[in-house]
Amino acid sequence: MRFLTAGESHGPALVAIIEGFPAKVPVSREAIDRELARRQHGYGRGGRMKIEQDQVEILAGVRGGTTMGSPICLRLKNRDWARWAPAMAAFAAPETEMVTIEADPLLAKVSPVVTTPRPGHADLSGAFKYGYTDLRNIIERASARETAARVAVGAFAKQLLACFGVEIGSYVTQIGPVGSDVRRPLTPEEQANVERSPVRAYPLGLTETMVATITAAQEAGETLGGIFVVYATGVPPGLGSHVHWDRRLDGQLAQALMSIPGIKGVECGAGFEAAQLPGSQMHDPIAYNPAHGWHRGGNQAGGIEGGISNGQPILLRAVMKPIPTLYQGLPSVDLKTRQPRRAGAERSDLTAVPAAGVVAEAMVAWVLAVAFQEKFGGDTLPEMKRAFAAYREGLGG
Repeated sequence: MRFLTAGESHGPALVAIIEGFPAKVPVSREAIDRELARRQHGYGRGGRMKIEQDQVEILAGVRGGTTMGSPICLRLKNRDWARWAPAMAAFAAPETEMVTIEADPLLAKVSPVVTTPRPGHADLSGAFKYGYTDLRNIIERASARETAARVAVGAFAKQLLACFGVEIGSYVTQIGPVGSDVRRPLTPEEQANVERSPVRAYPLGLTETMVATITAAQEAGETLGGIFVVYATGVPPGLGSHVHWDRRLDGQLAQALMSIPGIKGVECGAGFEAAQLPGSQMHDPIAYNPAHGWHRGGNQAGGIEGGISNGQPILLRAVMKPIPTLYQGLPSVDLKTRQPRRAGAERSDLTAVPAAGVVAEAMVAWVLAVAFQEKFGGDTLPEMKRAFAAYREGLGG
């Protein structure tokens, strides 16, 4: 399986095509829209969330609520497109008149032509790579708006994995200096409580302090990063492989998380803490008994050993840097004049860590769904289920 996305932040729409998804998987449009809504929520999100209320449009590959085995095509309309159409037209010469931003109290207008790169964004490196002086051509695609399409794709993967008892969740453990070192799968009740927190915090007691920290950052003209945990339960042993570097499951998951804009570090299981532990405390003891089958005395490995899932929950942690768009503007240099200049501001968030956890769930779901298809094969869900059942029986409990 694979997927591709297309679309610009202020273009007409985001589009995704999923290829190789098995047939006969029941899917719910409402479930996809719920995932999209989760991505848009969170204290500290910017004015764009007041405009875009994403709902998926399925153009191909699904009939009667079931996948057909043919390519799936999804579209998410950008409601802000009407305002940007003159500046983002596909064929007409782009207009350069300032675009009015009504949903953001800190921005009155934004220029369609951008010549001063913002530190921390893809602006300058993208300009070097593609030979542009109008950075709008970089900004539009590098925008984290693209992750909405990934969440829609991940919702398909989640619905496939649910057929095999795999569940995926996430929560925020740190925003700015406020946080904890919790890293474990949550119960369904705990995860439901996380979704009611405006910052998706766990432990829930962090919520009030995190919100206050974000508010203080706003008053200071700053942005904040943080840390989130993403986990998957019900994952069978045997996904991934040790035989080639690119088939290692932990490597695939790390790459998927690092592909999310703003992510600067990924840990599996104990992660960097492993550097401080002796081997006797780091590695999870193996046990077996007829009643419970194979089990472990802990999960320091994060559910993966030798690039292969070991039957324990997959446990990952990721660090997101502060949003690099600051309304105060960071020092930069104009590409055309080569003169010092403050970087301009695009509509932005104060923090996007709660949303990043939702995007991470989608990416983890996709990687695991691909690994499932690789392991159990088949063009249809019933074929995969038969292979899965035979495999589980062969494990001997």
